[in-house]
Amino acid sequence: MYSIIQRYFPNLSERQAGQFRQIGHLYKEWNDKINVVSRKDIDNLYEHHVLHSLSIAKFMTPADGSRFLDMGTGGGFPGIPLAILWPECRFHLIDRIGKKINVARSIAEAIGLENVTFQHGDIGECRDKYDFVVSRAVMTLDKLVPLIRKNISQKDNNRLPNGLLCLKGGELDEEINATGLPVIDVPLSDYFSEEFFATKHLIYVEL
Repeated sequence: MYSIIQRYFPNLSERQAGQFRQIGHLYKEWNDKINVVSRKDIDNLYEHHVLHSLSIAKFMTPADGSRFLDMGTGGGFPGIPLAILWPECRFHLIDRIGKKINVARSIAEAIGLENVTFQHGDIGECRDKYDFVVSRAVMTLDKLVPLIRKNISQKDNNRLPNGLLCLKGGELDEEINATGLPVIDVPLSDYFSEEFFATKHLIYVEL
């Protein structure tokens, strides 16, 4: 239900609230054709996918003009919810599965989201620089960090230094240690009371 978004983000503009409402219907329609979200989970879209994506906004607030790369976006998570929330920032969404990136593009067009671009391809094909890379359970941190390091800009525009913001679940100590880098690990239960978030984490790596 959209109301869970309103509960945790009560200061949305009318345009933002309308866009968040629209994506619920759009994702359900697309999911009947293409399995973007697990069909068992589509009824939990707002809690398990939209709100989960927006947990990044509980951790940091970017400066206007900040650039984000959503690596392995699938059907548009976390990129599309964050792009709705931060209209003054730019988002580039990339995924190797063409049909999923096409769904994300279609949904963004349908809701009039103008601060997003899309790329069907591998992260190795993306050479642009960004303030932050965001990702949702794409691969282990020790494999992800070397792939996206080249995409991190050396110009810091935010109070939070440029780096990786990754949404993950489960036991992460071994994975974090394998990076060999300083990591901030934030339990999402710090932000949200729903049981789903009890085992979910936001991982920040300065790069």
